Amino acid sequence: MKKRTAFIGAILSLIPLGQPLLIKKGVFLSSSVVMLSLPGKVNAESADSYNRKGIKAWENGDQYLAISYYTKAIKKDPKEPVFYNNRGISKSVIFDFEGAIEDYDKAINLKKNYAEALINRCAAKGDFKDYYGAISDCNKGLKIEPTANGFYNRGNAKRLLKDYEGAILDYTKAIEIDPKDKSAFLNRSVSKEFLGDLKGACSDARKAKSLGYVNKQNNNWIKDNCQRRY
Repeated sequence: MKKRTAFIGAILSLIPLGQPLLIKKGVFLSSSVVMLSLPGKVNAESADSYNRKGIKAWENGDQYLAISYYTKAIKKDPKEPVFYNNRGISKSVIFDFEGAIEDYDKAINLKKNYAEALINRCAAKGDFKDYYGAISDCNKGLKIEPTANGFYNRGNAKRLLKDYEGAILDYTKAIEIDPKDKSAFLNRSVSKEFLGDLKGACSDARKAKSLGYVNKQNNNWIKDNCQRRY
């Protein structure tokens, strides 16, 4: 196996083979979900109560239960975009990207400038291999709110379209916002290697490792490519 292939394999080991990395940083609960949709006193059978139970199930890793609760919240209040966004997040986690996109569509139709839903739909479209659609959604979301997640997801889409220079610029912006983003360092390293910048790739791979990305393949790649020269 070529060293570059081995390194790419190390990166892709974060998720099932054949899937892009967008989902890792793409799905997230927005602050509006946590702060605005959870009033201090919640009726046991209210939409907000079901939403809160869905968030709890999401945190515990039970996405099917989370989806069930979000669906109940939607039945109680079908015009609340947060509930569709949250259900889309859980659907993305179980790789139902088509279903996730449908939920993000509904959230965005209800709230046109919903930055979090746009960034999440960007992620889901990337996982669905609609890279140009992903970039379009990230562009819209970033105009509303420039976030590390937005730049990271757009960088992934560009990298998968072999726009490595564009990807590096986006990963760099993500890192400027979140200097501890090990995934951005790791994927920037991949892009730099494709452009022949092995020194830069080594530097970013080491930084990702120092931030907690520990992987045998990645460690071997650093050992084989970086220790003697960089």
